[in-house]
Amino acid sequence: MVKTIGLLVVLSAFFCLKGSAQSSGEMLFGDTSRRGVPFSKDPHVVRLNGHYLMYFSIPPFDGNPDPINGWAIGIAKSSDLVDWEKVGEILPEGDYEKKGLCAPGALVIDGQVHLFYQTYGNWRTDAICHAVSSDGINFERNPTNPIFRPTGDWNCGRAIDAEVIRFKDRYLLYFATRDSSMNIQMQGVAAAPLNTNFNREDWTQLTDEPILAPKYPWEGRCVEGASIIQRGDSLFMFYAGAYNNAPQQVGVAKSADGILWERLSNKPFLPNGDPGEWNSCESGHPHIFEDEDGRTYLFFQGNDDFGKTWKISKREVLWTANGPKLIE
Repeated sequence: MVKTIGLLVVLSAFFCLKGSAQSSGEMLFGDTSRRGVPFSKDPHVVRLNGHYLMYFSIPPFDGNPDPINGWAIGIAKSSDLVDWEKVGEILPEGDYEKKGLCAPGALVIDGQVHLFYQTYGNWRTDAICHAVSSDGINFERNPTNPIFRPTGDWNCGRAIDAEVIRFKDRYLLYFATRDSSMNIQMQGVAAAPLNTNFNREDWTQLTDEPILAPKYPWEGRCVEGASIIQRGDSLFMFYAGAYNNAPQQVGVAKSADGILWERLSNKPFLPNGDPGEWNSCESGHPHIFEDEDGRTYLFFQGNDDFGKTWKISKREVLWTANGPKLIE
């Protein structure tokens, strides 16, 4: 079975296999400041002080090895979730970030943005960090950074793609890691009490095994980029299946406790696009955002050139008795 899945991944990556048609809808964003072409990944959106802020990964400048020009986090602002203006960057700071930082996840608590992000370029030792901001643009690092790396022989010690949500009487931190061979990407979870300042010592890993790992052929060797939303008493996880451009597509799972998860389908919730569409090579790294009016939007990244460019779009999501449904 492993060999079969591996072959499917190789073939799909080579031919850029297509799912059902996807539309870019009303929003298509790509920051051109670093490479002269659109290149924005890993979106996460919050609402703060009457406007929207989107955090996203931006790449190194072409041909510049200076660490300050490594992977970083861009910040864009919008009044309508459609038109976005870049308003800032979060650059590497300190020794633990010197090779770069990316994959932001944000949480607004008492008018402050808490940003959870990963170091980049350290392979097995990449870890989750935390910073806080009153304006959503200028951040102060947590002095205990990095705040989390997983333990146990089921993983390699790496943590990326942070997502933090308050659920019942604690905060849950979802992260992606790999097995000890660095081959399979999978999801884990840790918890901190409600009175936490998100310091390293506050986090407790909740399992000694992955909470979600690749299962279906379309997921290849990778489940990553979890984004969580609560609906009623349940949590729904929108996750990315397969490595980038394999193609990566979005799936959904459901949980009553945040630890045990059940997929809603054996097929992608949001497939990559058809040939000729902007996301024909992938629809990946989702973020599910609930606005103040209760409407929810699925932000995601995509491209049609195997990663030479990356753009971010969104689709509105409706909720039925059976779970989420995309508005066509």
